[in-house]
Amino acid sequence: MTRQRYLLIVVLFFHTVNTYMDRVCISSAKGDIIKDLQIDDQMMGWIFGIFALGYALFQVPSGWFADRYGPRKALTVVVSFWSTFTALTGAAFNAISMLVMRFIFGVGEAGAFPGATRAFYRWLPVKDRGIAQGINFSGSRIGAGISYFLMPLVIGLIGWRLTFVANGVVGILWVTIWLLWFRDNPKENPRINQAELDYIEQGRESDFVVYKKVSFAEIFTSSNMFLAMCQYFASNITFFICLSWLPSYLKDTWGEGAEFYAAIPVFCAATANWISGSLVTYLYKKGYHVGSRRIPAIIGFALGAVGLLLATQTQELKPFIIFFSIAIYGVDMTLSPSWAFCMDIGGDKSGAVSGSMNMVGNIGSAVSAIIFPYFVAHITIPYFAESTGTANSFFVFAACLNVFAIITWLFMNPRRSSAKELSRSAILVRFAVIISVLILLVLVTILYKVFWMK
Repeated sequence: MTRQRYLLIVVLFFHTVNTYMDRVCISSAKGDIIKDLQIDDQMMGWIFGIFALGYALFQVPSGWFADRYGPRKALTVVVSFWSTFTALTGAAFNAISMLVMRFIFGVGEAGAFPGATRAFYRWLPVKDRGIAQGINFSGSRIGAGISYFLMPLVIGLIGWRLTFVANGVVGILWVTIWLLWFRDNPKENPRINQAELDYIEQGRESDFVVYKKVSFAEIFTSSNMFLAMCQYFASNITFFICLSWLPSYLKDTWGEGAEFYAAIPVFCAATANWISGSLVTYLYKKGYHVGSRRIPAIIGFALGAVGLLLATQTQELKPFIIFFSIAIYGVDMTLSPSWAFCMDIGGDKSGAVSGSMNMVGNIGSAVSAIIFPYFVAHITIPYFAESTGTANSFFVFAACLNVFAIITWLFMNPRRSSAKELSRSAILVRFAVIISVLILLVLVTILYKVFWMK
């Protein structure tokens, strides 16, 4: 048997690494951009926020595009799109041009994970999807961790403008490899032999019931989809602190140099994805098909809650990093089962389904960035956070959300994919209402985040 499906996992791993290196680059270049473009922190907040706006709003459309036209064309388009505007970011000459570049960059990156999920659905049997998603998401954590150290060095050598150009060139190189090698249907790849094709086809929809003719509206309005979005919101509330407030919080609390410890939880998150993905695969092969999704997620959220609560009980830097790393390790264990779950209930709509879950997760990320400093400055909780000035109250809040997420997983079932008990008109009405509410939440959350930063 050939092993081309493993090569797919490797190629998409580097795709994810590139995704997060492009995102983190602008954070490292913030000071130089403010100086050269003569803008203030408020405008820089708009520049950060407008990426999140484009990214969140286009999750579902980009997922639909991958389902409709296939991941080969979808990822070719979106990676070329965002890589071009990553490079053009280096040509920004004022605040308005930077806003345009970053919004379109966010629109392009919205298709990164839904497109990869759609490729996995077509190329991998069910039992291999957990480890594939685990490796895929570990790339985002590794990319972010590397960027904390690499991007400042590159900017120091060639300047922030050429650094964006270099990142854009890396994306175009990836697109070239993708376009030459990948095919939507593995049967069209001449490097795959019949034995591997049989292995893929025989296990692609094994054991989970996915209705062939089910519409996206039916899946989107199902209880499974609602629960998946809720638990992913909880996961992002905790993890996004790593990418927003953690470095400055460590520096403010423990002094100069403490911010470098912020990379440790991110690298721990990468290993969590490998372990969780392996556990999903192992449990599925052992016959625990529903449990292969539930058990790793429940363990992960339990570790998240415990780690966060332990972090409230220390005033020393190193123990805090250990406990917070446990929490981040836990919440990242939930990614592999979450995205595998989207493939289970989404079937050939898995791109749009995973995009929907990711959109709600990004609302959670924005909410996390907004409320974290408010909790630090204003919220106290007996025993855990008896005075302001620490993040303990936020950690208690996030731990409660993790416990809530455990409860949601007890009711999530990959064997149940749609809302067929509803009439078609009721499904369409509910679909329209939910989509409208989510889009409104995205807009309000991002805009509030931008204005709050003033």
